[in-house]
Amino acid sequence: MLVYPSGVDVSSSALRFLSARLRARRHALGTRWRRLNAGRQALLTLAHLRNGLTYTQLAAGFGVGTTTAYRYVTESVELLAALAPTLAEAVRMASMKVFVLLDGTLLPIDRIAADRPFYSGKHKKHGMNVQVIADPFGRLLWASPALPGAVHDVRAAREHGIVDALAQASVPCWADKGYQGAGGTVRVPYRGRWETLATGQQAVNRSHAKIRALVEQAVATLKSWRLLRKLRCSTTRITNLVQAVLTLHLASSD
Repeated sequence: MLVYPSGVDVSSSALRFLSARLRARRHALGTRWRRLNAGRQALLTLAHLRNGLTYTQLAAGFGVGTTTAYRYVTESVELLAALAPTLAEAVRMASMKVFVLLDGTLLPIDRIAADRPFYSGKHKKHGMNVQVIADPFGRLLWASPALPGAVHDVRAAREHGIVDALAQASVPCWADKGYQGAGGTVRVPYRGRWETLATGQQAVNRSHAKIRALVEQAVATLKSWRLLRKLRCSTTRITNLVQAVLTLHLASSD
């Protein structure tokens, strides 16, 4: 395999954050020596998450075995996932905002037609449903655990407790038509064909769409980590990957 210098378009603060956590973990475990130091392990993990490099590519680039690369990434991802904010913490942060934006996104996975629970009829592909909460400027605040792609957005929001949590905190929430009937503080546009809506309803829907559109920036932020654009791992690992990305994003934002 050919090896060449490359780059990772991630802020140095994310690298410092992960390196510090890995050093603390090694100290707690009493680790005396490893093939890569904490900084190199952190860089290896960022290259995997941001650029979507395979374990074979990582192993060649960092001069370690494929199994070692897998073990380093898994350790880092589990560590980051454990640091991700809970829904309660996200709602406390959201309570300081005028309102929040809610949307669901599908993370594509490599599954066959027989895997019906993971098939999204809306997107016409297999994937995992992740709910995203953003502030009024479209900045990512929280991302949910992953559910099979066949799960509808409003059902996913209820299963995660998002609707109830926002209602209890009295946080207004803008969402699309996929959240019809959610209740609580979730606001959705009027339903129906455009030509059948009254003039006032059309005006409300236009205003609603302009406000809600900014949530796409939060979704784009999540998918700027290229590994999430096409996941080829076990579906049981996807929640940890999403939570790890969320932690890194918030750490670099802070």
